[in-house]
Amino acid sequence: MGEKNVVVVGAGVAGLTTALLLSRKTGYKIVVAAKHMPGDYDIEYASPWAGANYMPVSIRGTAAAEWDKNTWGPLEDLAQNHPEAGVHFQDCEIHSRAKDVGSATANWFAELLSPSPWFKEVLPNFRAIPKESLRPGIDHATVFTSVCINTAIYLPWLVSQCLKNGVVFRRAVFKHISEASSPSIHPSNKVDLVINCTGLMACRLGGVEDQSVVPARGQIVIVRNDAGKMLDISGTDDGDDEACYIMTRAAGGGTILGGSYQKGNWESQVDPNLAIRIMKRAVELCPSLTGGKGIEHLDVIRHGVGLRPVREGGTRIEKEKIGGVWVVHNYGAGGAGYQSSYGCAQAAVALVEEAFEVRARL
Repeated sequence: MGEKNVVVVGAGVAGLTTALLLSRKTGYKIVVAAKHMPGDYDIEYASPWAGANYMPVSIRGTAAAEWDKNTWGPLEDLAQNHPEAGVHFQDCEIHSRAKDVGSATANWFAELLSPSPWFKEVLPNFRAIPKESLRPGIDHATVFTSVCINTAIYLPWLVSQCLKNGVVFRRAVFKHISEASSPSIHPSNKVDLVINCTGLMACRLGGVEDQSVVPARGQIVIVRNDAGKMLDISGTDDGDDEACYIMTRAAGGGTILGGSYQKGNWESQVDPNLAIRIMKRAVELCPSLTGGKGIEHLDVIRHGVGLRPVREGGTRIEKEKIGGVWVVHNYGAGGAGYQSSYGCAQAAVALVEEAFEVRARL
């Protein structure tokens, strides 16, 4: 079989990572076709808004934990050897309060909050923080070395690596997934396989219309103040769907203060009252942000809202025939888009190769 012509729909972290890993194999001619590209800021496009970091929430023994585990090595390599990718190492402290048990945030973070999570064998320097050094109200805490990703550098870096490998990028809006296999999309005038990395929009795309995909609205404040580490806590006193986390992006990307986890909420505009609560919680969790002073000493760059593409039942990595063409799905990672990106892309690429093997046998 000659050249294998593939169209990847979506240029978020899932689409770009999948295109990159596939472009490292021989014999593929790849087009990434997407409505939104790195550099765009749109509520339908979650990737630029992410923190982003490696803070696994996947449950031990699941496929999701395997994808997260397979992503750590590549991210560690980028932080160590490729400064131009905008990924750096950072200590990550996870604080836990007994009173948060059963809340939406604590349930979302269950594995992360465990004193003995699966990733303690994967991440460097995992240890418990002694009880006596914790603030009042914190029942236990762990710390480990992780990475934080400056999405404004990393997404264009992924594009540049794809371009180096001959991947073609083009703007396109599809109403139905079958439109991605139309010959006019690909320079070869022929499409053999489509990879669907449409994130949240998988719930509206014809031929897919996955109703189990819903937004989990995250609101953030980006500030110039440096936290020097990542911090996360099991919950807040401000409501079930609010969260508190802090991370400083690589290469001058500012510090992200979050957040919220508002399932089913499509609101793209910033809620100013939530922004105040986010800043107050951040300054309380990490007094060094403002030298112990109030939120008026935070130097705000901007406010943002992103919609995590959450899929009930987890990320969908499957292949199926739609309109006679193989479609490999890789969408619905929710808040784990970056920290599972390589593992999910590897699994998707394996399905692509499987589909072509089936074709070759026919």
